[in-house]
Amino acid sequence: MHPTEVLGEYAAAFQRQPLSTDVLHHAKRAVIDWYAALFPGLAVAPVPQLQDLMAGELDHGGAQLIDGRAASARTAALIHGTAAHAAEVDDSFRDAMYHPGAATVAAALAVAQARCATGLDFLRGVVLGYEVSTRIGVVLGRPHYRHWHNTGTVGTFGAAAAAGGVLGLGGGPFAHALATAATFTAGLQQAFRMDSMSKPLHAGRAAEGGVLAAQLAARGVTGSLDVLDGESGLGRAMSDGPDWTRIGDTLGSDFHITRLTFKNHIGCGHTFAAIDGALALARAHALRAADIRQVKVATYAPALDIACHENPSTENEARFSLRFVVATALVHGSVRLSAYTAERLADPDVRAMIGRIHAVVDPEIDAAFPGRRAARVEIETHDGRRLSWLQPDRKGDPELPLSDEELEGKYLELATPVLGAARAQALLQKLWSLEGAARLQLQP
Repeated sequence: MHPTEVLGEYAAAFQRQPLSTDVLHHAKRAVIDWYAALFPGLAVAPVPQLQDLMAGELDHGGAQLIDGRAASARTAALIHGTAAHAAEVDDSFRDAMYHPGAATVAAALAVAQARCATGLDFLRGVVLGYEVSTRIGVVLGRPHYRHWHNTGTVGTFGAAAAAGGVLGLGGGPFAHALATAATFTAGLQQAFRMDSMSKPLHAGRAAEGGVLAAQLAARGVTGSLDVLDGESGLGRAMSDGPDWTRIGDTLGSDFHITRLTFKNHIGCGHTFAAIDGALALARAHALRAADIRQVKVATYAPALDIACHENPSTENEARFSLRFVVATALVHGSVRLSAYTAERLADPDVRAMIGRIHAVVDPEIDAAFPGRRAARVEIETHDGRRLSWLQPDRKGDPELPLSDEELEGKYLELATPVLGAARAQALLQKLWSLEGAARLQLQP
């Protein structure tokens, strides 16, 4: 069978099988983290501009935006998918080099609302979207990640699978939904190598395209079932012609949704091992910024390729500047939303620290990518000490996971400024009890 058919066959079997308590719990964690990313993203460009542009598509349809306005499923998925990626706080599945939540949850939620589905139906769609798309991302591998932004490309499959699951597509239509979704995949990494507002749209368009592909498949539209593995298919066009034969080997036994990374800082996740290492050294040796003569960060190549801005002048550049976020961590002790204000961007202490930071590729650390995201931080102090710290994983990775309490803290930190404390807490309680909801009522 073609990989689309393998995944379709699994989706059909998945519809008939109960989910374990553990998988459901991890699915709810993913949804809570999605909301944590959504709220700060609502105010980040291009989300306000997008919502203004789509005004003619609002106030009718079966789905709802977070502000309560009615929308079609595709429009809601587009806007929410964009917002959930805009603040750079969303989850990732490390081995697929991919932020699955933004598009997958947006698509599942939009279709579930439009169909008046249950909370359990919604969660099952989320799980299916994660399991299918992460496996496609793993097969495409590092060669795909050289030029393509997986959140836009692989995310389209996450959205299609999630929407297809909520729609109850059988194995054949589900495979065709994936086949059509493959022709919608897009998102170039060059879009965020300069100051740009385009990157969040990759997630939004992935959510919208996945919903459209699933809706079309439900109406009998077919795609090329060999679109992943064919001679001119996605595997050859966008990777190095990878082997698809084992894509279904662990489906149903190894749930990828239980091994997500939830961000513990704000910004590009490729910088987080360096942030963690710098903070660990500072704590261990009671360092102040004034004590530091120079800093060396050794990490994997994509961290330097993507978090590449050496002297950022805008919020977007700062989010993708390893030197800026490490400097911010050493000067201010954390990297939160406040790190990207105009005042912080111009902070003379941060600017001075940026000039003391040097970053290089470590071949051994690079060879372990994408399965491990490590950094070695070395600090030389003005009094002659040379201090070193190897950070093998990031806080929030499966090896160092956020506890439920830490995840709740992240959600409340990011949701409360938008909703207020009482409404944020009330929504959080709804999210923890989603599987018992007869109908999704997730407006704050």
